[in-house]
Amino acid sequence: MIANTSVKQKIRKYSNGQLLDIEDTIVKEFPLTIFVNRQEFATMVCTPTHFEEMVVGFLASEGVIRIQQDILSLNIDEDAGFAHVMLHTEVTTSQQYYTKRFIGSCCGKSRQFYFHNDVRTAKTSTSIQTITPSQCICLMNRMQASSVVFQETGGVHNAALCTPDEIIVSRTDIGRHNALDKLYGYSLLHKIPVREKIIVFSGRISSEVLVKAAKIGVGIVLSKSAPTDLAIKLAEDLNITAVGFIRGDSFNIYSHPERIVLND
Repeated sequence: MIANTSVKQKIRKYSNGQLLDIEDTIVKEFPLTIFVNRQEFATMVCTPTHFEEMVVGFLASEGVIRIQQDILSLNIDEDAGFAHVMLHTEVTTSQQYYTKRFIGSCCGKSRQFYFHNDVRTAKTSTSIQTITPSQCICLMNRMQASSVVFQETGGVHNAALCTPDEIIVSRTDIGRHNALDKLYGYSLLHKIPVREKIIVFSGRISSEVLVKAAKIGVGIVLSKSAPTDLAIKLAEDLNITAVGFIRGDSFNIYSHPERIVLND
Protein backbone atom coordinates (compact mmCIF):
# COMPACT_ATOMS: atom_id res chain seq x y z
CA MET A 1 0.00 0.00 0.00
CA ILE A 2 1.23 3.50 -0.75
CA ALA A 3 1.98 4.92 2.68
CA ASN A 4 1.59 8.62 2.04
CA THR A 5 -1.86 10.10 1.52
CA SER A 6 -0.63 13.68 1.22
CA VAL A 7 2.26 15.74 -0.13
CA LYS A 8 3.86 19.04 0.83
CA GLN A 9 3.39 21.88 -1.67
CA LYS A 10 4.77 25.40 -1.65
CA ILE A 11 1.93 27.88 -2.15
CA ARG A 12 1.23 31.58 -1.78
CA LYS A 13 -1.44 32.46 0.76
CA TYR A 14 -3.36 35.70 1.17
CA SER A 15 -4.16 36.56 4.78
CA ASN A 16 -4.86 39.84 6.60
CA GLY A 17 -3.78 41.99 3.68
CA GLN A 18 -0.53 40.10 3.07
CA LEU A 19 0.74 37.56 0.54
CA LEU A 20 2.78 34.88 2.28
CA ASP A 21 4.88 32.01 0.89
CA ILE A 22 4.09 28.92 2.93
CA GLU A 23 4.14 25.12 2.69
CA ASP A 24 0.72 23.48 2.58
CA THR A 25 -0.36 19.84 2.93
CA ILE A 26 -2.19 18.58 -0.19
CA VAL A 27 -4.14 15.32 -0.37
CA LYS A 28 -3.01 12.79 -2.97
CA GLU A 29 -5.20 11.73 -5.89
CA PHE A 30 -4.51 8.32 -7.45
CA PRO A 31 -6.13 6.62 -10.48
CA LEU A 32 -6.70 2.87 -10.12
CA THR A 33 -7.96 0.93 -13.15
CA ILE A 34 -9.82 -2.29 -12.37
CA PHE A 35 -9.66 -5.26 -14.74
CA VAL A 36 -12.21 -8.03 -14.24
CA ASN A 37 -11.47 -11.35 -15.95
CA ARG A 38 -8.79 -9.53 -18.00
CA GLN A 39 -11.31 -6.96 -19.29
CA GLU A 40 -11.03 -3.28 -18.32
CA PHE A 41 -14.00 -2.54 -16.07
CA ALA A 42 -13.61 0.87 -14.40
CA THR A 43 -11.10 3.49 -13.33
CA MET A 44 -11.47 4.88 -9.82
CA VAL A 45 -9.78 8.10 -8.76
CA CYS A 46 -9.08 7.66 -5.08
CA THR A 47 -6.92 8.22 -2.04
CA PRO A 48 -4.14 5.60 -2.26
CA THR A 49 -5.08 3.50 0.75
CA HIS A 50 -6.98 0.24 1.33
CA PHE A 51 -7.13 -0.66 -2.36
CA GLU A 52 -8.30 -4.24 -1.80
CA GLU A 53 -11.23 -3.14 0.37
CA MET A 54 -12.25 -0.51 -2.16
CA VAL A 55 -12.14 -2.90 -5.13
CA VAL A 56 -14.08 -5.62 -3.30
CA GLY A 57 -16.67 -3.13 -2.04
CA PHE A 58 -17.04 -1.52 -5.46
CA LEU A 59 -17.56 -4.85 -7.25
CA ALA A 60 -20.10 -5.92 -4.62
CA SER A 61 -21.88 -2.58 -4.90
CA GLU A 62 -22.09 -3.01 -8.67
CA GLY A 63 -23.46 -6.53 -8.31
CA VAL A 64 -20.43 -8.14 -9.94
CA ILE A 65 -19.83 -10.22 -6.80
CA ARG A 66 -21.97 -11.06 -3.79
CA ILE A 67 -19.36 -12.41 -1.37
CA GLN A 68 -15.59 -12.46 -1.17
CA GLN A 69 -15.54 -16.11 -2.23
CA ASP A 70 -16.74 -15.10 -5.70
CA ILE A 71 -13.22 -13.77 -6.29
CA LEU A 72 -10.61 -16.26 -7.50
CA SER A 73 -7.73 -13.79 -7.22
CA LEU A 74 -7.15 -10.08 -6.66
CA ASN A 75 -3.79 -8.46 -7.33
CA ILE A 76 -2.95 -4.78 -6.92
CA ASP A 77 -0.14 -3.35 -9.06
CA GLU A 78 0.45 -0.04 -7.31
CA ASP A 79 3.29 1.04 -9.58
CA ALA A 80 1.17 0.67 -12.73
CA GLY A 81 -2.11 1.70 -11.05
CA PHE A 82 -3.95 -1.52 -11.89
CA ALA A 83 -6.16 -3.93 -9.96
CA HIS A 84 -6.48 -7.36 -11.60
CA VAL A 85 -9.51 -9.37 -10.48
CA MET A 86 -10.30 -12.90 -11.61
CA LEU A 87 -13.72 -14.31 -10.76
CA HIS A 88 -14.84 -17.91 -10.52
CA THR A 89 -17.50 -17.13 -13.14
CA GLU A 90 -18.00 -14.77 -16.04
CA VAL A 91 -19.63 -11.37 -15.48
CA THR A 92 -23.22 -12.03 -16.47
CA THR A 93 -24.60 -8.48 -16.42
CA SER A 94 -23.93 -6.33 -19.46
CA GLN A 95 -21.51 -3.52 -18.66
CA GLN A 96 -23.93 -1.03 -20.20
CA TYR A 97 -26.12 -1.45 -17.14
CA TYR A 98 -23.46 0.00 -14.85
CA THR A 99 -24.14 3.46 -16.28
CA LYS A 100 -27.65 3.16 -17.73
CA ARG A 101 -30.37 5.27 -16.14
CA PHE A 102 -33.41 3.34 -14.97
CA ILE A 103 -36.67 4.41 -13.35
CA GLY A 104 -38.86 1.64 -12.06
CA SER A 105 -41.30 0.68 -9.34
CA CYS A 106 -41.20 -2.01 -6.70
CA CYS A 107 -44.02 -3.22 -4.46
CA GLY A 108 -46.18 -0.35 -5.66
CA LYS A 109 -43.70 2.32 -4.55
CA SER A 110 -42.17 4.87 -6.87
CA ARG A 111 -38.59 3.84 -6.28
CA GLN A 112 -36.37 5.86 -8.60
CA PHE A 113 -32.82 4.77 -9.21
CA TYR A 114 -30.21 6.56 -11.25
CA PHE A 115 -28.65 3.36 -12.56
CA HIS A 116 -30.18 0.17 -13.85
CA ASN A 117 -27.87 -1.97 -11.73
CA ASP A 118 -29.11 -0.36 -8.51
CA VAL A 119 -32.42 -2.17 -8.94
CA ARG A 120 -30.64 -5.50 -8.51
CA THR A 121 -28.32 -4.59 -5.66
CA ALA A 122 -30.05 -2.05 -3.37
CA LYS A 123 -31.64 -3.71 -0.35
CA THR A 124 -34.65 -2.64 1.69
CA SER A 125 -33.39 -2.54 5.27
CA THR A 126 -34.78 -4.97 7.83
CA SER A 127 -32.74 -3.48 10.67
CA ILE A 128 -34.31 -3.18 14.13
CA GLN A 129 -31.31 -1.26 15.51
CA THR A 130 -31.99 1.90 17.51
CA ILE A 131 -29.66 4.65 18.66
CA THR A 132 -29.88 7.54 21.10
CA PRO A 133 -29.23 11.19 20.19
CA SER A 134 -26.13 11.28 22.38
CA GLN A 135 -24.76 8.21 20.63
CA CYS A 136 -25.34 9.84 17.22
CA ILE A 137 -23.41 12.94 18.25
CA CYS A 138 -20.64 10.95 19.93
CA LEU A 139 -20.05 8.72 16.87
CA MET A 140 -19.84 11.75 14.57
CA ASN A 141 -17.36 13.50 16.86
CA ARG A 142 -15.22 10.38 17.20
CA MET A 143 -15.07 9.80 13.45
CA GLN A 144 -14.13 13.38 12.63
CA ALA A 145 -11.52 13.52 15.38
CA SER A 146 -9.88 10.31 14.17
CA SER A 147 -9.31 11.51 10.60
CA VAL A 148 -5.74 12.79 10.53
CA VAL A 149 -5.84 13.18 6.73
CA PHE A 150 -8.86 15.48 6.93
CA GLN A 151 -7.29 17.54 9.68
CA GLU A 152 -4.11 17.96 7.61
CA THR A 153 -5.66 18.59 4.18
CA GLY A 154 -9.42 19.26 4.48
CA GLY A 155 -9.72 17.43 1.16
CA VAL A 156 -11.29 14.07 1.98
CA HIS A 157 -14.53 12.42 3.01
CA ASN A 158 -14.75 10.29 6.14
CA ALA A 159 -16.99 7.26 6.62
CA ALA A 160 -17.26 4.78 9.46
CA LEU A 161 -19.06 1.51 10.12
CA CYS A 162 -20.31 1.51 13.69
CA THR A 163 -22.41 0.01 16.41
CA PRO A 164 -24.31 2.51 18.57
CA ASP A 165 -21.43 2.41 21.07
CA GLU A 166 -18.26 2.27 18.99
CA ILE A 167 -16.60 2.68 15.61
CA ILE A 168 -15.71 -0.69 14.06
CA VAL A 169 -13.73 0.74 11.15
CA SER A 170 -13.22 4.21 9.69
CA ARG A 171 -12.04 5.00 6.16
CA THR A 172 -11.03 8.18 4.32
CA ASP A 173 -11.01 9.03 0.63
CA ILE A 174 -11.20 11.97 -1.75
CA GLY A 175 -14.28 10.26 -3.24
CA ARG A 176 -17.32 9.87 -1.01
CA HIS A 177 -18.34 6.70 -2.86
CA ASN A 178 -14.84 5.27 -2.48
CA ALA A 179 -14.95 5.78 1.30
CA LEU A 180 -18.20 3.82 1.46
CA ASP A 181 -16.85 1.11 -0.86
CA LYS A 182 -13.91 0.67 1.50
CA LEU A 183 -16.35 0.07 4.38
CA TYR A 184 -18.31 -2.42 2.27
CA GLY A 185 -15.14 -4.22 1.25
CA TYR A 186 -13.91 -4.34 4.84
CA SER A 187 -17.19 -5.89 6.01
CA LEU A 188 -17.03 -8.55 3.27
CA LEU A 189 -13.36 -9.36 3.77
CA HIS A 190 -13.81 -9.64 7.54
CA LYS A 191 -17.27 -11.29 7.33
CA ILE A 192 -18.93 -8.64 9.50
CA PRO A 193 -22.76 -8.78 9.58
CA VAL A 194 -23.97 -5.30 8.67
CA ARG A 195 -27.77 -5.36 9.05
CA GLU A 196 -27.73 -3.84 12.54
CA LYS A 197 -24.73 -1.59 11.93
CA ILE A 198 -24.67 2.18 11.35
CA ILE A 199 -22.86 4.27 8.76
CA VAL A 200 -21.47 7.63 9.90
CA PHE A 201 -20.57 9.92 7.01
CA SER A 202 -19.04 13.36 6.69
CA GLY A 203 -20.53 14.33 3.32
CA ARG A 204 -23.90 15.19 1.85
CA ILE A 205 -26.45 12.37 1.67
CA SER A 206 -27.19 12.33 -2.05
CA SER A 207 -29.41 9.72 -3.66
CA GLU A 208 -26.28 7.88 -4.80
CA VAL A 209 -24.86 7.82 -1.27
CA LEU A 210 -28.20 6.60 0.10
CA VAL A 211 -28.38 3.82 -2.46
CA LYS A 212 -24.77 2.88 -1.68
CA ALA A 213 -25.72 2.54 2.01
CA ALA A 214 -28.70 0.39 0.99
CA LYS A 215 -26.40 -1.86 -1.02
CA ILE A 216 -24.15 -2.29 2.01
CA GLY A 217 -27.27 -3.20 3.99
CA VAL A 218 -27.39 -0.85 6.98
CA GLY A 219 -30.54 0.74 8.39
CA ILE A 220 -29.17 4.02 9.79
CA VAL A 221 -27.06 6.68 8.05
CA LEU A 222 -25.71 9.59 10.10
CA SER A 223 -24.27 12.60 8.29
CA LYS A 224 -22.67 15.89 9.21
CA SER A 225 -24.21 17.44 6.11
CA ALA A 226 -27.57 17.72 4.34
CA PRO A 227 -29.60 15.19 2.36
CA THR A 228 -31.22 15.77 -1.03
CA ASP A 229 -34.94 15.39 -1.58
CA LEU A 230 -34.49 12.26 -3.71
CA ALA A 231 -32.26 10.74 -1.04
CA ILE A 232 -35.04 11.27 1.52
CA LYS A 233 -37.61 9.66 -0.78
CA LEU A 234 -35.34 6.68 -1.31
CA ALA A 235 -34.61 6.42 2.41
CA GLU A 236 -38.34 6.27 3.13
CA ASP A 237 -38.80 3.63 0.47
CA LEU A 238 -35.79 1.53 1.49
CA ASN A 239 -36.61 1.70 5.23
CA ILE A 240 -33.44 3.61 6.10
CA THR A 241 -33.18 6.22 8.84
CA ALA A 242 -31.39 9.26 7.39
CA VAL A 243 -30.01 11.77 9.89
CA GLY A 244 -28.29 14.97 8.77
CA PHE A 245 -26.69 18.16 10.08
CA ILE A 246 -25.14 16.46 13.12
CA ARG A 247 -23.36 19.49 14.49
CA GLY A 248 -22.90 20.47 18.10
CA ASP A 249 -25.79 19.10 20.09
CA SER A 250 -28.43 18.97 17.37
CA PHE A 251 -29.38 17.13 14.20
CA ASN A 252 -32.32 16.54 11.83
CA ILE A 253 -34.08 13.22 11.26
CA TYR A 254 -35.40 13.00 7.69
CA SER A 255 -36.81 9.47 7.46
CA HIS A 256 -37.90 6.61 9.72
CA PRO A 257 -37.41 8.53 12.99
CA GLU A 258 -38.52 5.53 15.07
CA ARG A 259 -34.91 4.29 15.21
CA ILE A 260 -33.80 7.41 17.10
CA VAL A 261 -34.86 6.91 20.73
CA LEU A 262 -34.37 9.04 23.82
CA ASN A 263 -33.66 6.05 26.03
CA ASP A 264 -31.97 2.69 25.39
